[in-house]
Amino acid sequence: MPHRFHAEQWLPFPVGTVFAFFAVPTNLPPLMPRWQEARVEEAIVRPPASAPEGAAKNIVAAGAETKMIVSFRPFPRSPIRLNWHARIAEFVWNDHFCDVQEAGPFAYWRHCHRVAAETRDGVAGTLLQDDLEYAFRGGPLGDLANALIGREALAKTFRYREEQTIKLLPIFASRLRF
Repeated sequence: MPHRFHAEQWLPFPVGTVFAFFAVPTNLPPLMPRWQEARVEEAIVRPPASAPEGAAKNIVAAGAETKMIVSFRPFPRSPIRLNWHARIAEFVWNDHFCDVQEAGPFAYWRHCHRVAAETRDGVAGTLLQDDLEYAFRGGPLGDLANALIGREALAKTFRYREEQTIKLLPIFASRLRF
């Protein structure tokens, strides 16, 4: 049975900067928990046909039909690594992109990253929203695993990602050339 998970984070950066940060494949591993030792094993990047006016000129975004293989450890100190084959199924500059699992640890995975301009306390910034639809393998046992540990593991992973984003986004932003 598919499950849903939603996360939000407000960032004091323009939409274009936040979107670009998440659209660059090499930014993914540092956003995953350190113990997973995630790495991009292969990437067939299909850059979007055109970037919007004012987009950074020194990045290569992963547009629609980009495919990646990311490997990671499924639990701390695991002697094995799992491969996750993902594809960008939708990509709309400075609005959203969605990745789907083509092969990997889940029975089903679709993750949409959405950005929107939002001002908070007089500061212009971006609201980043993540919407996941996922299912663990194993049918009813997978549903039980989600209830017992899966949902909380996702929540911890996204809390870690939020912390890393706050650390890494300013560095990324300082390197952009418009």
